Parts: sequence; C-alpha cells; structure tokens
Amino acid sequence: MVSLKTNTMAPSEVDFNGIPCIDRLKEVHMEQRKGLTWTKQPYDILKYFILAFLEHSWQLCLHIMSHRRLLMLIFVAFIVWIALFEVNGPHEQFMQELLALFWYSLWWVGLGVASSIGLGSGLHTFVLYLGPHIAKFTIKTTFCGRADLKRACYDTAVFGMEPTWALKECSEFGQPLYGKGPSSERFQVPLLAILHEVQLEAILWGLGTAIGELPPYFVSRAARLSGERLRRMDDLTMENSADSSISFPGYLKQLKFLTITQFQHFNFWTILLFASVPNPFFDLAGMMCGQLLVPFWKFFIPTLIGKAIIKTHIQTVFIILVCNNQLVELLDNSLRWLFESMPAVSHIIAYITSKVHDARVGYGNVPKTGNKAAPWSLSFSLIWNTFVWIMLIGFFSSIIRATAQSYLMEKQKKEIEALQQNHQRSK
Repeated sequence: MVSLKTNTMAPSEVDFNGIPCIDRLKEVHMEQRKGLTWTKQPYDILKYFILAFLEHSWQLCLHIMSHRRLLMLIFVAFIVWIALFEVNGPHEQFMQELLALFWYSLWWVGLGVASSIGLGSGLHTFVLYLGPHIAKFTIKTTFCGRADLKRACYDTAVFGMEPTWALKECSEFGQPLYGKGPSSERFQVPLLAILHEVQLEAILWGLGTAIGELPPYFVSRAARLSGERLRRMDDLTMENSADSSISFPGYLKQLKFLTITQFQHFNFWTILLFASVPNPFFDLAGMMCGQLLVPFWKFFIPTLIGKAIIKTHIQTVFIILVCNNQLVELLDNSLRWLFESMPAVSHIIAYITSKVHDARVGYGNVPKTGNKAAPWSLSFSLIWNTFVWIMLIGFFSSIIRATAQSYLMEKQKKEIEALQQNHQRSK
C-alpha cells in the first residue's frame, strides 16, 4: 500500500548539486495519487474531498465578497424574487410558471452535464432518463392518437415527479386526432408531431452535454499556458507507439491517437463532425483544442451545435422511430416474412414479437390508482431502479475521488515548489 504522507527524499536521491531529484519525487507523487482509491484509502479520499470542498467554498466566498456590486445586485434580485412570491396579485400564475420552467431547465441541463463530464466516466443520462422519457411519451401518443398531451412544455419527469400526462387516461385528453393503421390497434401519430413535444428537453440535455465538455478544454488550456504538457496526452502518445498489437484494446488506443492527431489540423467542421456523432473520445478532442490554444468560442460553438442540435435530434428521432408502432410493425412483418419458411425460427420470432407487443402495451397503459399495493416481487422495474442507483453511486464516488486526487495533486505541487525555492535560497 502506498503511503499518502509527505515523503522526504533520501540522501541517495539527491544529485551532486544538492538539488532534490524532482523527477523521482514526481514519480512518488504519481504513485500516491494512483493509490488513492476507495478500496485502499477510503478515509483519505473523504478527508481530501472535505478539505477541497471547504477550500473551494472559501475561495468562492472571497471572490463574491470582492465584487460588491455583483453581491448587491444578487441580494436585490433575491429580495425582489421573494417579494413577488409573497405578495398576492395577478403575477402569481406567471411566477409559478417561471419557477417550474427554471426547475425544468435546471433538471435537463444538469442531466446533460452529468452525462459528459468526468473524462468518459460520466453518468449516461440519455439511457437512464431522456431516452425512456421520449419512449414513454411516444408510446402514450400512439395509444391516445394525439401528441398534445403535455399541460405545458415543462410537463416532464423532473426531480422524480411524474408528469401529469403519464397519470391520465387517454379519454381525458379528448378524441384522437389521427387514425389507426390498417392492421394495428394503435394510432399512427406523425413523427414531427411527437418530435415537437419532446424537442425542448432534448435540446436542453444537449446543451448540458456541451457544457460538460468544457472542463477538459480548460484544464488542457491552463496546462499549456503554465508551460506544462498534459500528462494524459503524453501517456497516450507513448502507449500508441509501444502498443501496435492487433487486438481490441490496441484498436481503441489507435482510435484515441487518431482523434488527437486529426485535431492538430482542427477547424470548425472537424469539431462539428466529432461533436455531432456518438463519440466517446470527444474529451480527448477538447483536451487537444485546449492544448493548441483554440479560442473558446471557436471550440464551444461547433460543440454546442453538434451536441445540442444535430446529435440530440438524431438520438431523439431514433427513439421515436423505435417506439412508434409503424416502424415496429414493419419490422415485425419483415421478420415474419423472412423466417416464415423456417418452422423452428418462425416459432421463436413469433414468441419474441408477442412478448415485445405485451411489453409495449403494458408500458403504455396508465396504472390504476386507489388499488392495494402489490406484494414485493422481482420485476424489471426493480432491476432497472437498482441499476440506476448503482450508476448514481458510481458516478458520485468517481466525482469525490477525482476531487480528492486533484486536491492531493495541488498539495504535491506546492511541496515541489517549496523544495525548489529552498534550493534557490541556499545558493
């Protein structure tokens, strides 16, 4: 186990000029940071995280106190906001709508940030939240025959609260506006009508993913401006030159290296292309842009367009097509026609499609209220919720560990600077 205490250099690790071996000390520090894991040093992680939180909170307070005009403006805005909520009048409805819109925007933007932040270790909130939301709304529209189910644009699942349209029967929305298919019990709702209803939360989520790509850019840019080369890119370059084996990990390393080398010839369209498709290595692209001192707006604007406009619409349209009965029935009929001459396979396909159909019907139906709670049983909902909680715990634990490592790294930098200053004074 690697000790996290400050190591003093042994006499053998001092060169003939009496200067501490900085390279050796950096290696020791790197080993200390690698040893800072939940399985080896859980208490040290919590200690460094708390110290980092207190330090950043204190710095934030000092920064706010140094801008008195901004502090006064925030205070006045807060008083006005409280007064508008406390005073009765015709503005009450508007304030309630504004507050609901604020929480709605904060929720989806925050989920987008959580999905992309953390150098690839982010929480995949599209799979956990946005994708299921779009799927559930699409299935609901095909059962009700209309897309105007929302009470307002912010009528979505926000902070664990169910949307109003999910708790209503189809008869409460009025008569269907679209007809049924020739061989279907569900209505054929146009794709654009569904897309219009779920478009805003998808764009807000995409905006959050674009914001979440900024930390790697700023970290790499700060490292370049401070005269340092980012260690992650140096390690990747050395790994690519050393590992030329024909294997899946080797291909991944080569793909990462290709991402970096291509961004050396960056432009607007290159960044837009990388941001517009599902790309797990976009963090490396942001780091490369920061290392090459690409201007902020030249990096952020194509990233925003690619992630909030192009990529989110591709993903949203795909979910709508998958959950829309028109595409599912076309796929069902195609599979039946393809395997109808093979008795064994056709029997399996028929069984699978019937199960998928039952799942879609159950997913689209609204649960009845007022009934007694069903006894506990192992179900897909329980498994899914358990999976979500595991993902959340893993995400927050990685954030805490990364913060602790960052605090330890800053502490180690100060130690090296102190050694260098002591040497300068002893000359």
